[in-house]
Amino acid sequence: MPTVSVGRDRLFAALGRTYTQEEFEDLCFSFGIELDDVTTEKAIVRKEKHLDEEEADEDEEVIYKIEVPANRYDLLCLEGLAQALRVFCEIQEIPNYRLSDISKNEMLKIHVKPETSLVRPFVVCAVLRDVTFDKARYNSFIDLQDKLHQNICRRRTLVAIGTHDLDKLEGPFTYEALPPSSIAFTPLKQERNFRADELMEFYKSDLKLKKFLHIIEDSPVFPVLYDSKRTVLSLPPIINGAHSAITLETKNVFIECTATDLTKAKIVLNTMVTAFSEYCANKFVIEPVEVISSDGKSNIYPDLSVYNMEVSLSYINGLIGVSLEAEEVTKFLNRMQLHAKQSTSAKKQCNFIVSVPPSRSDVLHPCDVMEDVAIAYGFNSIKDKAVADNKGSKRLAGSLTLLPLNEISDLIRKEVALIGFTEVLTFILCSKKENFAMLNRKDDKSKAVIIGNPRSSDFEAVRTSLMPGILKTVAHNKDHPKPIKIFEVGDVALLDDTRDVGAKNLRQLAALYCGANAGFEIIHGLVDRVMEKNGVPFVSPGDKSGYYIERSDEPEFLAGRQARIIYKGKHAGTFGIVHPEVLNNFDIPDPCSFVELNIESFL
Repeated sequence: MPTVSVGRDRLFAALGRTYTQEEFEDLCFSFGIELDDVTTEKAIVRKEKHLDEEEADEDEEVIYKIEVPANRYDLLCLEGLAQALRVFCEIQEIPNYRLSDISKNEMLKIHVKPETSLVRPFVVCAVLRDVTFDKARYNSFIDLQDKLHQNICRRRTLVAIGTHDLDKLEGPFTYEALPPSSIAFTPLKQERNFRADELMEFYKSDLKLKKFLHIIEDSPVFPVLYDSKRTVLSLPPIINGAHSAITLETKNVFIECTATDLTKAKIVLNTMVTAFSEYCANKFVIEPVEVISSDGKSNIYPDLSVYNMEVSLSYINGLIGVSLEAEEVTKFLNRMQLHAKQSTSAKKQCNFIVSVPPSRSDVLHPCDVMEDVAIAYGFNSIKDKAVADNKGSKRLAGSLTLLPLNEISDLIRKEVALIGFTEVLTFILCSKKENFAMLNRKDDKSKAVIIGNPRSSDFEAVRTSLMPGILKTVAHNKDHPKPIKIFEVGDVALLDDTRDVGAKNLRQLAALYCGANAGFEIIHGLVDRVMEKNGVPFVSPGDKSGYYIERSDEPEFLAGRQARIIYKGKHAGTFGIVHPEVLNNFDIPDPCSFVELNIESFL
């Protein structure tokens, strides 16, 4: 989860009181975040430089490192964090963010050229008027941009944020895409002009910026923002221009977010303006900007509209496992920055209309509302009430039950373990070589989900079989006393054009026997046992009322020592003696037998 570093004294000043460390830890836990570390600025520098630790001076600022949920972008800076805690502690009302009351003719405008569709098609903008910065606020403003760039912006590939001193610029603005040789400006922290192509070469030695160059360097055109005097605001997603750099004296801030994902751009813009609009002369008031697309369509940003969601009291109580009154739920939601009121349309059951503010982009579904109620109620206050169901097993009271697939997976795990097999858990990602060549399989590009830009060659693809992980486990434990009897119940992924995401998950059972002999009969017996416990009879070939086995010819198994499992007329799995070449590829000296069976076929 992301970690936010904030000055303790400044945070306590924003909260209106001081806390002991234990009191603040309790407050964090109650709010669903965690105080991860207490340090100082000098200690952080010493740690980064691998220097010996020294005792902190009394005048050193204490830094709190706080872990926040990855989807709570509003908590990535002190301003958002302090505001959320003030509302949670009922010190402050939920802010009412609104656009300034100006006519469309008076609005700043930015015109988008059609060429931007070739590289970075979207831009959204806003203005913070009459902002008051000091050093701490300025640093927090810059730090929030960095945090967002690393988080939702996916290292600027999806969204890049530019902030500018509006008083140094003149609208209307244009967002264009031009050949690199046609763009020239003085970038931030530099003193001379660079052409955009020269700049790309110049920043290849910059430790911070070189990792963003790949986003646009191969594009025939680069995105660029100009004001009416053709002054360059920025070359997104690389660098801003020096001319419009913001300082502590900046009063009017122009914020632009260029993007390949419009939804994320709007979230990022809303996060920036809602967090820092409290420093404006008119608190929580943001000046809109009109974005005029190349086709003539006009949109006003930021979009600060409130999203209304209807959630029933029974849904909230049922999932949490408590019995809360409507007034209590309303109070808890207000503490989590969500306006809630009872619906007048519901006749029999109690429903709430929950208003989600623009700062809470993480609230997408009624289950998110339920989670906020549970946090405000207190997880420690929720009592587990185990009740027996009609099968004699125990589950938590409420509507929480196991999915059928997970239930049968657990039953199979238990049964295979009782036979004497040990469960293992292997990585879902593997190398393409392990997934195909080392199993004597050919990659026809139609099965495996390939990872784009993998960090390591060990994690290039999503496994299409549990076999590579099982064999690697044996290879790393070949000195273990024989026989080795292991199994795994887990998911594999296969490409599937009929699915909206282009792939599907399959739940598989895999088991392996490794010893002085192959143990084919032991694996065969395991298949029969699993089928028997699932109430599946062994039938004659062609009979679809049960299962039978037939000859197979899979390259990972020894020819003539393998079989396909046919269940209800469909291929459900394969078992056999692992081919010696495959064992040699994984450096396994002993013979092995292996089975892989699709669990979902039993549902």
